[in-house]
Amino acid sequence: MTIRFFDDIDWSQAWFAAVRPAAQGLLAADDWRAQLNQFAVQAGLSNHLELPLRFITQEELPEGAAYEAHISATGLVPTRENLHDFFNALVWLTFPAIKRQLNALQAAQIAALGIGKSRGPARDAATIFDENAALLVLADTAEGADLIAALRAHAWQDAFVTQADKFGNCAEVWCFGHALMEKLVQPYKAITAHTWVVMVEPAYFTLDAIARRAHIDGLVAQQLASQALTTADYTPLPVLGLPGWWPRQDAVFYEDQQVFRSKRRH
Repeated sequence: MTIRFFDDIDWSQAWFAAVRPAAQGLLAADDWRAQLNQFAVQAGLSNHLELPLRFITQEELPEGAAYEAHISATGLVPTRENLHDFFNALVWLTFPAIKRQLNALQAAQIAALGIGKSRGPARDAATIFDENAALLVLADTAEGADLIAALRAHAWQDAFVTQADKFGNCAEVWCFGHALMEKLVQPYKAITAHTWVVMVEPAYFTLDAIARRAHIDGLVAQQLASQALTTADYTPLPVLGLPGWWPRQDAVFYEDQQVFRSKRRH
């Protein structure tokens, strides 16, 4: 039996929860890329110019064409047979509105500034989101405010131990960045996400997972469309510190200053 590049992924891990439903439909397929395109057709996926979204081989990307500009102009997403691009495709299936908006932002920056050694701040922020974001969803309540205040202060013991019971009740994290998920295939303690904070009504946490993902997809896409994106918008999150995401999360675990770093003083 041929071993495929995604066969060793442990899909039961919490960090794959967002893309797990999309992945399950691909894993059993004889041709995962053909199945990917079938799902894209069924879901009616399109890019920001309303061109139908399809996944193509890397070899079909014209020489010299910029990746994001090509997706914008054609709706065709070059997808190599590796974990990085596989997770990227899963995110397109899972959070299509956010991906559309990120592609629109990146394509607009390329059109304005061209492809140079430096991406520029807006495109850099969009790329970081695309590659390494985690979506931290919090109830817009005093409890949610206390948790994000602790995380922004790097009060890790407070956020992850004292307030641990909030995760699942008035807080949750969806991994979004495809490079982030690629790293988590072989997890190590220091993996840190760039966290995008999303405040929601408490009733959000009564919805099922499908409805929650759809709500977050639309809400975050609207946020990205309505504000100038900068790297200052992110909060660092050592993801394996999240309650239940790693074994033996005792006091010693969180005292590791190489991972759970104190807030820098300016």
